Order: sequence, then structure tokens, then C-alpha cells
Amino acid sequence: MSKKIVVVGGVAGGATAVARLRRLDENAQIILFEKGEYVSFANCGLPYYIGRVIEERDSLFVSDIASIKSKYNIDIRNFSEVVKIDRENKNVLVRQKDGKEYNESYDVLLLSTGSTPFVPNMEGTDNENVFTLWTVPDTDKIHNFIQKNNPKHAVVAGGGFIGLEMAENLYELGIKVTLVEFANQVMPPLDKDMAKLVENHIEEKGINLKLNLGVSKIINDGKTVVLTDGSIIDTEMTLLSIGVRPNTGFVKDAGIEVNQRGGVIVDEYMQTNDPNIYAIGDMIEVVNKVSNLKTMIPLAGPANKQGRAVAANILGLKSEKYEGSIGTSVAKVFDLTVANTGENEKSLQARGLIYNKDYSYSLIHPLSHVSYYPGYTPMTLKLLFSLEDGKVFGAQIVGYNGVDKRIDTIATTIHFKGNVYDLTKLELAYAPPYNSAKDPVNMAGYVATNILEKLTDVISYEDYIKNKDDYVLIDVREVIEFNDGNIKNAINIPLSTLRSKYKELDKSKKYVINCAVGIRGYIAERILKQAGYDVKNMIGGYKTYQGIKYKKGANLVDVDIEQEKLPN
Repeated sequence: MSKKIVVVGGVAGGATAVARLRRLDENAQIILFEKGEYVSFANCGLPYYIGRVIEERDSLFVSDIASIKSKYNIDIRNFSEVVKIDRENKNVLVRQKDGKEYNESYDVLLLSTGSTPFVPNMEGTDNENVFTLWTVPDTDKIHNFIQKNNPKHAVVAGGGFIGLEMAENLYELGIKVTLVEFANQVMPPLDKDMAKLVENHIEEKGINLKLNLGVSKIINDGKTVVLTDGSIIDTEMTLLSIGVRPNTGFVKDAGIEVNQRGGVIVDEYMQTNDPNIYAIGDMIEVVNKVSNLKTMIPLAGPANKQGRAVAANILGLKSEKYEGSIGTSVAKVFDLTVANTGENEKSLQARGLIYNKDYSYSLIHPLSHVSYYPGYTPMTLKLLFSLEDGKVFGAQIVGYNGVDKRIDTIATTIHFKGNVYDLTKLELAYAPPYNSAKDPVNMAGYVATNILEKLTDVISYEDYIKNKDDYVLIDVREVIEFNDGNIKNAINIPLSTLRSKYKELDKSKKYVINCAVGIRGYIAERILKQAGYDVKNMIGGYKTYQGIKYKKGANLVDVDIEQEKLPN
């Protein structure tokens, strides 16, 4: 006998699940309940419709209800909210738009209720010019408000993906934007040193960035935002993008097990503690495949994969495990592309791993393709790896062109449990318009293996500053580069003259080498080490120092990117 399957929630997870359920079983009775009007829409595209990059509202809809019904023969009931689960009798209580309620039975229940923006309990969030962005109605409210009121100033609270995307799109509409972030950096998946590159860019573009501050209340009919330090910002609209919470209230009431953050606990087959109830998407906890820790990852990619896997499990045709996520993501931030995969330093340290004991990282500044072919752009790539076995823990890339394909390559390596040696061996497509013969992924692997094999001892600028009295800093760039800008107290000995001058150095002292991006520094380090000197190479070189020390309006000279000249 065919099963009656009730699915609660559409969009990424639920819509994917019902489509595959029907492809696998033409006779199953499938009912999809959706609280709102729309079952399948591109929520990742919402900021770009507001910013008029996506011109047509209809472009946001992946598939409409009529199309889904005709293709898949699904009973879709929108404006229908499931408010209660009766596990003993295997039915759900459904509340319609008009307030009427009824019970619907199920053989199997699939929950895909997603998450909701977190709105703090503070004064002023109910003003008509205070918004969140998560659904199509949210988008319509913001779009219509801008069209009607033509605001000139906006506050965006929250420096995550949506906050940054909205800051950009509002700014592109001619609205002056103040971005307020309670943490000490934007983009939580990035480490502070990489996030600083994003912060520098958005400030250069004209965003007024305020870190280490939150919104405490919104007063004066929504026209004044009061920050946690008591300062005020005049605004005509405010967007709250502080985070999300799983929609699991009615699920907890039914005795379905959840974690401390409210995420539904499922096994590798997406099954809850009730064998007849499954859950997918933003509302569940998943395994981080790098750390093996449980976490919440509200991303469309994992939700789609879970929706596909759970369909086969519900029907009992075969067992499809969902092995977890590594949290790969990418975002456009004005001209930059920002991407990450796997773990960052914060997560490694949170689980007790120590830098230079348990893990290290390579930090390079490669080009998108060879320097002799026009149109190359720089990027910064940070690769985290285990000092025990070279296992790749994660990566972050900030740049312009070619960022996405490099992060995907590293994500694939992590998926297959690869190490830094695997990165050096990857044979990746090369032609001058697209790449270098040594791809940035290969280069990050080369630097990492050098660290792993102790051919180089790296030190960050921050660690150097903390212990600067212990070291002599040598800058091996050419004199003209050094005179354009240098780190205080550095001694300039160009690499081209180092072999003839290093004997003048005192072997009883410890040295840190600095160059433009780290390549010449490594060469100098190898020369001096083989001559018996105690040497470290400053990771990322002067280019990284510039990023750390950037202040809007300061005249830090851009560093010419070093690029090894390679044959065609």
C-alpha cells in the first residue's frame, strides 16, 4: 500500500523532497503544507531584487504552485500552518489563513519549516520602517517602502551574508548605509585577518562600518537608532539581520528531540526520535564533516541535498545517508568575492586545537591568472591544516576573479578527506587567460607542505609585534619598494644582495624576514637557515601588513604582487 506523506514547508528542502518523492513513487499520496503564499522561491536572490540587479519580481520564483502540481501531482496547500503534531494518532493540526483549523493524518511526516530572523526584544522593532529579510513578503515590504519614501539613510544591523548583501544593494540605490555589527568583525565564517580585507573594501566603497556595537533600541518613530554605547544614528529605515532561529516551537511541544539552540536532532538518515517523522534544512542540527561536531548550517545547498536523500529513506527504497556538511559558502561584497569552506581558526581553537602545535595555515596572495595576460586580479587565500598529518581543515579566500573555483576545489579535497600534499598534486586546467601553471590551490599546498616539513617557520605580524623585542626584522624587498612603505624598525637588505651581506649578521640573534607577499622572504629564510641563522618568515608579507593596518583615508601604498614568471 502506498504511503501518505505529509511535508511541512517548501522552498529548498521541502520542495526538493516532494519532487523526488514523486519521481520515486508515482502512487504515494503527498501533501505539502506551506505557511506562506509561495512554495518555491530564490531566497538568496532577494537582496538583489531590492537593489534592482534582478529587475523582474517573477524571476525570484523557481516554480509556482500550478507548475508543481501539474508536473508532480502534489496536493499543495499554501496559507496553511501546521501548529501541532499528535504523534500518538499520527496527525497534524493545520491552521488556515482564515483561522479555521483541521486535522490531517499521515503515515510519514517530513518537517522542513526552516528558520526565522532573530528579532531582539527591544523598543522600536514594530515601526513600519524596521525590517527583516527572509521571505518574499519581507522583500515586498522593503521594496515598496523604498519606492514610496525614497530614503536617503539606512542602518543595517548585522554583518553576516544578508547584512552585507543588503548594505551593498541599498548603497547602490543611492542610500547612505551605516552597518552595525556587535562582534569585532563582519562575516563570522571568516577569521579576523580575512574579514579585515572585507571591512577595508566596504569602507572604501562608502559604507559607515561600526564594529563592537549593537542596536539597543529604535526610537522617534523608527527614525533614530540608539547603539549599545549610547551613541545615536539618524535613519529613515533599519534592517535587522542579526541571525536566525530554527522554526521548531511546535516540534518541541510534540516531544521531538532538539538541541540547546532548538535545532531538531536527526540521525544520518534525517530521522528524528520518532521513526515516522523526518526533518531537513535550517531547522536541524548536522555534523560538521571536518570537526565531527554537531552544528547548525542554514544554507540552501545542504538543505537541497538533505531533501533528495530523505525521499528515498521515507519510501524505504534504499538508505541514503546524509554525512554532514562542511559549510562551503560564497558571497559578493561590492567588487569582492568572499568564500570559505570547512573550519576557521575560531572553530579550531574552540575545540581545543592550538596554533603552531596542532594546526597551522598558509597565507598567500596569488593572481587570478598569469601577470603577462591582461586582466589579472589579486586574491588572498588562507589554508588551515593539521600539523599532525596535513589534513585540510578549511580555507578562506577574498579576491575578485576565480575565487569560487578555488574554494570549490579545496571543498572537494576536504570532502574526500584530502591533505595538503593532495593539493600540490591536483592537475588543474591552465591557460594564460584562466590560471597560472601553478594554480593558487597548488601554491597554498606548497607553502603548507613547507611548513609541515619545517622547511619554513612562519610568524604572523601580530605575533611579531607581541614579541618584537626578541627579533631583528629584515625587509628583503628592493630599496625602492622599502622606501615606498615599510614596517617600523625594519632593516632593508634586498634579497639580491643578501648572499653577499648575511655574514655581517649576528648569529646570536633571532630574525624575522619580511617581503612583499612571502615568496622572497622564504628564499631569504632558506639562505640564512642553511648558513646557521635562527630565522622566521612573516606570513603574507607586507601585503598582509597593509590589510591589517588599513584605515579609511590613509595613504598606504599598494604592494606590487609578486608573480613567478612561468613558461607557457
